[in-house]
Amino acid sequence: MRGRPDPLPWDGYCDRWSTTHGGYDPRRSPSPVRGWLRLCHRIGAALARRGVRSPDAVTTIGVLASAVVPVLAFLAPRAAPVAALLVLLTAFADTIDGVLAVVADRATRLGHVYDATADRVTEALWLVAFAALGAPPWLAASCGAVMWLHEYVRARASVAGMTGIGTVTIAERPTRVLIAMFGLLVAPLDTRAATVTLAIALAVSLIGFAQLIAAVRRALR
Repeated sequence: MRGRPDPLPWDGYCDRWSTTHGGYDPRRSPSPVRGWLRLCHRIGAALARRGVRSPDAVTTIGVLASAVVPVLAFLAPRAAPVAALLVLLTAFADTIDGVLAVVADRATRLGHVYDATADRVTEALWLVAFAALGAPPWLAASCGAVMWLHEYVRARASVAGMTGIGTVTIAERPTRVLIAMFGLLVAPLDTRAATVTLAIALAVSLIGFAQLIAAVRRALR
């Protein structure tokens, strides 16, 4: 049996996605980002055709996958590369839930809050994993604090009147995913890998936070 047409084709998805992300058009994204979004759109549209219409369920799958990441780090450090695959699964879930919300017209205000909260929870779980692999807890906590401030300042600036997301910084969610995956892949090879990974993550997060503060100042001045 042939499937039904996509609930919302790529261009329609981009138009609607843009209205909920401060006017940012994913079609103008760099090629790797655009390719990732197109892949997730195809997966999300296919799921919607097959009756999967709950973005929150997909978000929950991502959270559960990330919950296993620190467990592997504590109980089986050599399984850290498997944890990297779970981070990738979380990244897919984190994008596909948004695709489903758009293409299946299931976006809700509560779902938006749940999705944002899930992002912060999954990132905290990854940081716990790196602490379990030998990184100093204070370094993991510092990374978490700066990542949280990045999102908190953007949210408060939007409430205060900033149009859109302000700017796309170097420390956005995809960058955090890539750093976490790379660190978990190399963790079994060197005992210092977890510490080096979080040091890189903290440096990138601080740069991204500075970029966002500059954008917020320009927007609200």
